Amino acid sequence: MKLFLSDILFFLAYHVVRYRRKVTRDNLSQAYPALDNKQRHHIEKAYYRHMCDLIIEGIHNLYARPQNIMKHYRFVNRQLVNQYYEQGQSVVLMSSHYNNWEYMITSLNFQLMHHGVGVGKPLQDKAVAGYITRRRARFGTEIVDQTNVRQTMEYYHQHRVPIAYMMLSDQSPNDVHKSFWTMFMNQETPFLYGAEYFARKYDMPVIYYDVTKVRRGYYEVRFTPLCDKPSRVPQYTITSRYISMLKETIDKQPEYWLWSHRRWKRTRPEGMELKQLTLNLPTAS
Repeated sequence: MKLFLSDILFFLAYHVVRYRRKVTRDNLSQAYPALDNKQRHHIEKAYYRHMCDLIIEGIHNLYARPQNIMKHYRFVNRQLVNQYYEQGQSVVLMSSHYNNWEYMITSLNFQLMHHGVGVGKPLQDKAVAGYITRRRARFGTEIVDQTNVRQTMEYYHQHRVPIAYMMLSDQSPNDVHKSFWTMFMNQETPFLYGAEYFARKYDMPVIYYDVTKVRRGYYEVRFTPLCDKPSRVPQYTITSRYISMLKETIDKQPEYWLWSHRRWKRTRPEGMELKQLTLNLPTAS
């Protein structure tokens, strides 16, 4: 039934409403100039089918029980994260708006041993935001506005509570002057620096997680160590590693990233350095 509803939604969104078709097409054209129009069109249509799956899955996620979510969203190697809980350490989980992230938010607190905290931007509609936040948090995951994350981290650090902080660092930053600017997908792109900043401040291990779509409605999450001792590596190393790993993830199956988002709406301020990424970095610090 869910797949049938998604197929109907795809027809309406792609062929009738033509939801953000120009934004998506322009993004793909800039990101993959070497592909011909037919290849980019294939990715475009596959993306809209996936996006409609996400919408239906998002509704399902608001009411699903833990055992049902775990059936659809499986952690392949959760012990890699849980070992830090056993050592009394908090961790930063870095990922992106790739494949399904709503299941991760809702299940974070019961799929891992850590207390789960999801950090993100609040929705503009306060009534809708309040309802969605309550549903996301119904199994214990704590939802924290990025403007309040400093207080939250300091509180848990002082009280020695092991936390898994979920941070989707591919969003477009509000402040372009405090961003990490680099070339990404053939375009000058600002990235949020908060994940690295707090990881270095509290010396929290950073773990990248990749979400694979096994088939429609079913996902596997695989964790990869990104940096074990952030305080011991040069500044921007973590952000650079994250961006390199993110691009590898997207390039494997680009249709599963959020292409209809206006990711490249910011302009680099005059005098702001455009940093170079070091590719193929080792995951161990």
